[in-house]
Amino acid sequence: MIILIENLEIEAIIGVLPFEREKPQKIILNGEFEYIYTKEYLNYAEIVDFLTLEIKNNQYFLLEDALQDLEKKLKMRFSSIQKLTLSIKKPDILSNCIVGVKIGY
Repeated sequence: MIILIENLEIEAIIGVLPFEREKPQKIILNGEFEYIYTKEYLNYAEIVDFLTLEIKNNQYFLLEDALQDLEKKLKMRFSSIQKLTLSIKKPDILSNCIVGVKIGY
């Protein structure tokens, strides 16, 4: 089974530029979480809450660091996850495009 979480919007401090450290900005998180379903499910609401708290509390500098940390923590917290793909996008940082980073395949 694969759980999909799409377009999770979070307001968080994330980035290296001075103005990014001053106030929260909108980020969009997407994820795919592969697990073996054996009558016990992987609770997507818990995953959403976990991701939201981690992003808000850690105030990451680099998107790459955020993704690596989240990948490690998700696999520790939710042991049934076998594979995952995560992306973080910043929709408002540039006026002419949306930028982001992705981990996993």
